[in-house]
Formats: sequence, structure tokens, C-alpha cells
Amino acid sequence: MTSGSPATKPVPLRKQRDYRLLLSARAVTETGTEVSRLAVPLTAAVLLGASPAQMGVLTAATSLPYLLIGLQAGALADRLRRHRPVMVACDTVSAVAMATIPAAWITGLLSVPWLIAVAFVVGTCSVIFRAVNFPHLATVIHESQRTEALAGFQSAFAVATVAGPGLAGLLVQLITAPFAILVDAVSFLASAFLIRSIKAPENHTPAAPRGMWTEIREGLGTVAGHPVLRALCAAGVTINFFGSVYMALFVLYALTAVGLPAGLVGAVTACFGVGGLLGAAVVPRLTRRFGENRVLACSVLLFPVDFVVAALASGPVWRSFLLLAASAVTSGIAVVAFSVCMGAITLRETPAELRGRVNATQSFMIQGVLTLGGLAGGLAGELLGLRPVFWISAAGVLTTIGWIWLSPLRHSPTPVPTADAPDAPARTR
Repeated sequence: MTSGSPATKPVPLRKQRDYRLLLSARAVTETGTEVSRLAVPLTAAVLLGASPAQMGVLTAATSLPYLLIGLQAGALADRLRRHRPVMVACDTVSAVAMATIPAAWITGLLSVPWLIAVAFVVGTCSVIFRAVNFPHLATVIHESQRTEALAGFQSAFAVATVAGPGLAGLLVQLITAPFAILVDAVSFLASAFLIRSIKAPENHTPAAPRGMWTEIREGLGTVAGHPVLRALCAAGVTINFFGSVYMALFVLYALTAVGLPAGLVGAVTACFGVGGLLGAAVVPRLTRRFGENRVLACSVLLFPVDFVVAALASGPVWRSFLLLAASAVTSGIAVVAFSVCMGAITLRETPAELRGRVNATQSFMIQGVLTLGGLAGGLAGELLGLRPVFWISAAGVLTTIGWIWLSPLRHSPTPVPTADAPDAPARTR
């Protein structure tokens, strides 16, 4: 393990070559994804004249693989001795798939079904990548540094969220949407090269194959039967469902009900990224002082703020913008704090041989519910109006507090020897 043996103090993360490679890979792919997040829908809607139904299918195609193969990917990850080659292969296939879009546009073959197929392929690679990346992280990063490492990855995501939309808009203006997608293809190739350059030996002990569905049931049973993992998963599902309801209507609500210009709506979104950067900067310090459990328990108290502020927004545009911007920063901090602590706690609580399946089970439920939330938000907005749906979402996300505060997560954990360092003194979280 490149981060130091359990008996010695680990080398600081910033000095670890393998961690820097992983972080750089995350940064370039997140930036490329932000470019495609704008360029692909623009290509479909503006250049190919996609219908609303086609746009909905295009959006769902990326997350559908979580429901189709998410659990199987987790079982596969636990069977593997080496995860890095699979990660490199996923990035390479994604790069080729994205590169076909400008190639098809040049040849006149590009169509909405083509875009949907590419989105599905890239989404499938993303599911497999995430499934194998989670146990791989334990190989590269020392147990005592995982929270800090996860915060670093979240900071890369936050930077991409802030800078990516501006870069995407500039590229679309300069070279048109189909060719802007080439940036995402190049980012996948760069990520594959960086991950392939990691030198840390992979010492994962694969789980003995006992049949795919038997192994999947073990992952589901572990999450359902473990009070901490169950609470984390339930909270994540609740947050993502009502967050998806909120995001399905937010742009329309901000433009019509609040009266924000389109530019200020984009600025509010950027403020969420700013909050993410702040969260990534302070969470490692907070967890060192208070532990992941307490930081996570406090983060869920902030989740209803964004929903309530949005539901209350009215009056002068400048006042609504300032309130929404402040709540977006707060939400960004809370989301990053929750995500970082959830990842660290899951790694801590899950046996090494089950990490792939537990992570896949969580992703299957937490990511899969996004589609349901978006559909529910659109239907509720039609039936009830926009502002009442925001109040319902605020009430719904409040239940996240119960999931966490009524679980063992409200207490600091009892130190136990870790799977990565069975003979080392356990560290108190």
C-alpha cells in the first residue's frame, strides 16, 4: 500500500503519487462529464429536434444501468483480485462511445437513438467503474486517510460543477455541441492513462464465487441487516428522491414563479459547487475532531434548508437570488459532508470481501431512485403546482434526520481492528 504501513504514520496524501493520479483522473472525468451534460442535450434538442419524450428517455438512459446491472456489478467486483484493469477498460470504452457522436454527426448518421445508445453504454461503464473503484480505493488509500481522500474527490467534483458549465458553454459556441463532446472522450482517455499509471499493488482477496444471485442476496442482506448501513442507505434514498423531485422543477420554478433571469439561475447552480468546495475543505478537519458519525449526523440537519428557502422565495429578484444562493452554498456543504462521511463509514463498517456488493446495493437504490423522483416531481407539479411540491419535498427530506439520529450513527463507533490492518491498534473515529 503506497500510503504507508499500518505500524508507521502514513505519508501525507498530497505527497502520495498514487493518490494524486486517482484525484487527477477524477478531476478530468468530472470536467468532461460537465461538458457533455450540456452538449449532449443541446445536440439532441437543437440539432436533432428531439421530442420531450425522447429527451426524457435520453436522460433516463444514463441512470437505467444502475437498475439493470448495478447489483451484478457489485458481485463481480468482489470476485476480482485486480480492479484497476476493469477501471481502465471502462474509461476506454466510454471514450470510444463518446467519440462516435462527432464522427456520426460528420457522416450524417447521428440520431436521437444513437445518442440514447451512447448514454446507455457510458452509463453502463459508469456503473461497473463505480462498483470496482470502491474496493480499489481501500488498496490505494490508508484506512486513516480515507475521509480526507474522499473529501479530495468531492472537491474535484465541486470544481467541475463550478467551472464545467462555463467551459461547456464556451466550447459549444466555438466548435458546436457535437464537437464539444470530444472533450469528454479525451477526458476518459486521460483518466484511463492516469489510473493505469498507479503502482500500488492490489492485495484484494476475492470472494469465492457461489452463484451470482446468492452473492447479490448477501450484499442486500448485509445492507438490510446492518443498522448503520441500513440507515445510510435509507437516508441516501430519501435525499435523492426528494432532491430529484426538487431538481425536476427548480429551473421552471426559478424562471416563472421567482422571476430569476436564466443567468442568475446558472449562478445559483454554481453556488452549490462553491459550497461543495467549502465542504471538501472543512470536512476532513471536522471529522478528525468529531468523527465521521457526528459530522454526518449534523449534515442532515441542513438538508431541509434549500427546500424551505426555495418554497419561501418571493419579492424582489435580488433578494430571492441572495437567499437561493446562500441556501445553495449551505446545501453544497451538507451534501459533500454527508457523501464523504457516508463513504468513509461504509468502508469502515463493511467487511473487505463484501465492499463491492454493499457499494453496488447502495448505488442501485440511491441512484436508481433518481428516475422515480424526477417522474414524481413532474407529475406532482402538474397536479399541485410548483410551490406546494417544494413544501412537500421539504417535509419529506426532514425524515432523513430520523433515519440518522435514530440509528447507531448518533454515537461515536467503538474502535475495532480493520480488515486492512488486523494487527494494528484500531483508530477511534
